[in-house]
Amino acid sequence: MAKEEIKNKEEKEKNKTEEKIEKTLVNSDLEEKKKKLDEKKKEAKKEEILKKTEAVINAQNVPISTKHSIAICAFLKNKRISKAISELEEVLVLRRAIPMKGEIPHRKGKMMSGRFPKKATSNFLKLLKSLNANANYNKLEDPIIIEAIANIGARPYGKFGRVRKKRTHIKIIAKDKQKINSNKTK
Repeated sequence: MAKEEIKNKEEKEKNKTEEKIEKTLVNSDLEEKKKKLDEKKKEAKKEEILKKTEAVINAQNVPISTKHSIAICAFLKNKRISKAISELEEVLVLRRAIPMKGEIPHRKGKMMSGRFPKKATSNFLKLLKSLNANANYNKLEDPIIIEAIANIGARPYGKFGRVRKKRTHIKIIAKDKQKINSNKTK
């Protein structure tokens, strides 16, 4: 009887070790399958996330002159964001004038006529810094301002309903320089 009990115990131990081996095989297979699924999900997410090719900033009803905003937009167009920021900082310290058309007096030097619109320039600096942050987030390597548009905004009445306030909508779009060149060659 002792021999039979020993054989039974040995068989039970063999069965247990075989079950453990099967479980580990099944678990390792499951782990491999999970890893494959995770990799597939990551690839699908990469495909879903499209890389943006432009950075856009929109500002509604900014309390600045539309006339000055239009002149600044023309001044900013086709420039790098960093260069535009540095030039607008020069305008704030009265080193560089914004070229303007219309009944505006002439300036000394190369430019025909221009002014130093401080309030509009300071607002544009904020917008350009935000645009630069958007371009960095979208991973644009060499962003250039393609569009700069200023339009008349909603003009509310001032106190006592006599004066109309200044309001301007501003939209600035920057694209990667390489994308612009590839589009022109096509």
